[in-house]
Amino acid sequence: QVQLVESGGGLVQAGDSLRLSCAASGGSVSTRTMGWFRQAPGKEREFVAAISGSAGNLYYEDSVKGRFTISRDNAKNVVYLQMNSLKPEDTAVYYCVARRFLYSSYAGPRIDAYDYWGQGTQVTVSS
Repeated sequence: QVQLVESGGGLVQAGDSLRLSCAASGGSVSTRTMGWFRQAPGKEREFVAAISGSAGNLYYEDSVKGRFTISRDNAKNVVYLQMNSLKPEDTAVYYCVARRFLYSSYAGPRIDAYDYWGQGTQVTVSS
């Protein structure tokens, strides 16, 4: 059972940056697809970004391309989401996710593809 704990959320102004961290235990981030979803008030959870467990391919939701960067530190077993040029519409609870299958090449937006979820961290961007 992989456990995920997010940190790094907070209240920032539009244009600021934040880096979210996801510490994993019970499994390696280097061999499985890891990602981030978010859920804004009154909206469904949506895919943000993912990094595949095999080749480390990166995938982003269109609205965050060029502003957000997902990465992982295999030695620390941590996944990051660097968020730059934040906008009020980025306000949401951000969830770290992981796939159960090792060395998977899938890193897309299907919610049901991810087996492990963190508790979430709140990101609020004021205008």
